[in-house]
Order: sequence, then C-alpha cells, then structure tokens
Amino acid sequence: MNMQEQGLPEIKLETDSLYREEVYTDRRAGTVRRLTPVTIDGSVDAARPVLFMGQTQLMTPGGVLPLGFEIEAADLAEAINKFPDAVKQALEDAIEEAQQMRREAASRIVVPEGGAALGSSLGSKIKMP
Repeated sequence: MNMQEQGLPEIKLETDSLYREEVYTDRRAGTVRRLTPVTIDGSVDAARPVLFMGQTQLMTPGGVLPLGFEIEAADLAEAINKFPDAVKQALEDAIEEAQQMRREAASRIVVPEGGAALGSSLGSKIKMP
C-alpha cells in the first residue's frame, strides 16, 4: 500500500527550489545561514538570489524562546552586521503575534449549548424573543 492509499501526502523536493546551506556561528549569540540557490546538478543558480537566515534563542520568564528570521543582505558581512536589528525585529513580531492571539482568544463568544435562552435553565421569568 503506497502513501496516497493510506491518505498520507506525497512528500518530494521541488527541483527548481534547491539551495545549498552554509552555517556560520559564533557559538554564543546565534547562527547565520547562507542559502545559495543551486540547480538539480548542484551548480549555482545565478538567476535566483542568495538568502540569509538568522537563528537565536532568548531566555524569557516562560523559558527559551527560539527565533528564526530572514536577514535582507547582499553578503555574509552585511548579514552579520544586520543580525542584532533582525533579532529585535523578530522579537517584536513574536510579541505582536502573541498579543494578537491573546486578543482573538479573549474575543471569542461562548454560546450556551443548544442556544438556550439566557436564564431559562435557572427558572427565570425573563423571556427572550
């Protein structure tokens, strides 16, 4: 029985979206990953831009917060120089996302089961239209 027959998705790599990854770290603050686009034979694909990704972990009262973020840079030196600002932006984005999730959770309306009228289960004489 193959994966589709079991209802599982077929997972395969997209050959036109391949990257070679190089990792640079100071073993303290974080890492910068340089993603160089390559063709299916492993040669550099000059038609696509090199990407830089940063990763770090911050200690919070709730524990370790892993952060991953893209760094807009033309080369490794620029990516390393932009790393601190990219961390700050990623942290601000994470805080905003957490606040948005909290607002959405707080705004959910709880509806009584079966749509019962307010007070009807308590024997109230108030009738809802």
